[in-house]
Amino acid sequence: MDELQQLPIPLLVWYRENARVLPWRSDPTPYHVWISEIMLQQTRVAAVLEYYRRFLEAAPDVAALAALPQDQLMKLWQGLGYYSRARNLQKAAEQIMTAHNGIFPNTYEDIRALAGVGDYTAGAISSIAFGRPVPAVDGNVLRVTARITGDGGDISTPAMKKRVTGALAGVISLDAPGDFNQAMMELGATICLPNGAPLCEKCPAAGFCRAFQEGRTGELPVKAARKARRVEERTVYLLFYRDSIALRRRPGRGLLAGLWEYPNELSGRTDWLERWGLSVPALEKAGTGRHIFTHIEWQMTALSGELDSPVLPEGWVWADRGALRDVYAVPNAFRSFDRLVGDRLGHF
Repeated sequence: MDELQQLPIPLLVWYRENARVLPWRSDPTPYHVWISEIMLQQTRVAAVLEYYRRFLEAAPDVAALAALPQDQLMKLWQGLGYYSRARNLQKAAEQIMTAHNGIFPNTYEDIRALAGVGDYTAGAISSIAFGRPVPAVDGNVLRVTARITGDGGDISTPAMKKRVTGALAGVISLDAPGDFNQAMMELGATICLPNGAPLCEKCPAAGFCRAFQEGRTGELPVKAARKARRVEERTVYLLFYRDSIALRRRPGRGLLAGLWEYPNELSGRTDWLERWGLSVPALEKAGTGRHIFTHIEWQMTALSGELDSPVLPEGWVWADRGALRDVYAVPNAFRSFDRLVGDRLGHF
């Protein structure tokens, strides 16, 4: 990976001239960097900006985050997906309060020990907030490095990640490690693109990038194909009573843990209303929806009806349009039915 030896100076010059202005970069406290890095996992910058602002308004520091009620936390995160990130943020905030007296830890090892923090996030916080020369290797960085060095290793493997991390540790700027890591991420996000042709004519590494020089940008990086997702057919019950809809909370562990949902079950059984002890004079088909998770695809059919009694199973709640808007976090998996529910309750 000799090409990386040529990278730091042109990369840092390019970054200082082209870096996007982002709120966590303008005020890179450990807390701000941490929140932004967790939000940015699997999520585009444009989608994160408003969530980041609202999140800091509600939880401006570690103590406030640790004390945030769970429903409020989930509501703040609603729409970002991968909700375990929010739960781990709060767990980590509680760790900081108890193990570090409320002060954000400043060593890579202590940061890495926080709930939900992996190698990449620990490297990002350590370098950006504390100036420690630790690489932060995510998908963007793996792609950039594979192309610059012409490395045909599978970037989804631990061996490739270890090789890239070691190589970058040898070239990371000791004076500006945070800028170096952010520049690598920025280059991958804006120039060395994952889908479609990279913008090589604008890249500070074009003069020594193996993939560009050899015409291999379409071949690199190499990444093994994902396994096919499991498909689940589910029936979603949109159950109304006057100006409210029934919600139930999902279990505390597993997919969408702890969030509120329209009651739903695997298709096949038709006796769920009886099992729940509910009576609906008539159920109508109310549309279909589809949602893709990392390993599962839900194919949903909605049935809608009016209950003849407000009595619900234990743990269920009635939510009117105000509660749907402000209180209960219903995940995007059910967004296909928002219009129907909004038409029935008045839009939320």
